[in-house]
Amino acid sequence: MRIIPIDDPDDPRIAAYRDIRERDLTGREGLFIAEGEVVLRTLVSGASRCRARSMLLADKRVDALGALIAAAAEGAPVYAASQSVLDAIAGFPLHRGILALGEKAGPVEAATLLAGLGQTAVVAAASGLGNHDNIGGLFRNAAAFGADAVWLDDLCGDPFYRKSIRVSVGAVLRTPIIAPAPLETMIDMLEQAGFEVIALTPSAGEALADLKPGGRRALLLGSEGPGLPEAVIRRCRAVGIRMSGGFDSLNVAATSAIALHQLTTARG
Repeated sequence: MRIIPIDDPDDPRIAAYRDIRERDLTGREGLFIAEGEVVLRTLVSGASRCRARSMLLADKRVDALGALIAAAAEGAPVYAASQSVLDAIAGFPLHRGILALGEKAGPVEAATLLAGLGQTAVVAAASGLGNHDNIGGLFRNAAAFGADAVWLDDLCGDPFYRKSIRVSVGAVLRTPIIAPAPLETMIDMLEQAGFEVIALTPSAGEALADLKPGGRRALLLGSEGPGLPEAVIRRCRAVGIRMSGGFDSLNVAATSAIALHQLTTARG
């Protein structure tokens, strides 16, 4: 393997990695920063929809990561730096010692993807999610419970932010993502494709526990606090998670895990 040593934090070859805490590459040339061994392992795997353009590693970790380096696309440079230089490049102590510059896979057009799904498909959809932890958690849960795709509306944050990818433990990189659209457009297209849209809301009269898995379903979640608009809840099948102790809601990540488990149980 060809390892390129980096001794200067200002080396122009690693400019994309500089000060990653203060800025993010999402939205620029379709690039993103991946962090940590678990995420890198997903990025270079056959399941990934994205590809590694380069890697930046702590020199002390290079030998142990030989298999992952070899799995990356041919021609992707691998830079190695001492821990102190790596920390100076990143702009904070990077204890994991592993970064990669990735290229996004393009979003899938809704009509194309929905038409190709089976009769027991599940799509995880969300509106207005801005918190990167919740976005990453949604993708992690979608992958864990076998959702066929994730669809975020045009008010959600970009799932390719570094923190979202990290929280998702790389699920963002392997999950089919439908191109963002306004929420009402999403519901229209889902219904036209034969999906029942299930809106999660604490005010629902129907309990999630009574919902039988099966059919084409889209699970729709809103942001914490405001939740989904009332008009949206009225036009969808409103379902809630029953709680005790005076609580009326869970965070988005926890809600999506419980609901996706319920909707995918029959598929095994």
